[in-house]
Amino acid sequence: MADLKQFAEQLVNLTVKEVNELATILKDEYGIEPAAAAVVVSGGGEGAAEEVQTEFTVVLKEAGASKLAVVKMVKELTGLGLKEAKDVVDSAPSNVKEGVTKDEAEALKKSLEEVGAVVELK
Repeated sequence: MADLKQFAEQLVNLTVKEVNELATILKDEYGIEPAAAAVVVSGGGEGAAEEVQTEFTVVLKEAGASKLAVVKMVKELTGLGLKEAKDVVDSAPSNVKEGVTKDEAEALKKSLEEVGAVVELK
């Protein structure tokens, strides 16, 4: 049991470079692709991992000056009906889309901002 504890301690204290080398070895020699290979280890010697956000929520803060254009854009981007899109815009701040990727969230934000809306990503 002491060997496993020592092994775990060695794993926790690996540097980022060593983690990447280990991932390469596991992949090339054993056909294992470790999902945790992207773990970022802090420089303080402790094995603290930094969590990376993978899902975003696009929040319409306000419609801005051209409310009609924002309603049309929300309708187009979400597939909602005209009334439902208008309700989203009228109830701002409100979520336009939830659980989207970073790229999709940024594209939605850009499209909405181009028609005058104020948008936030969470």
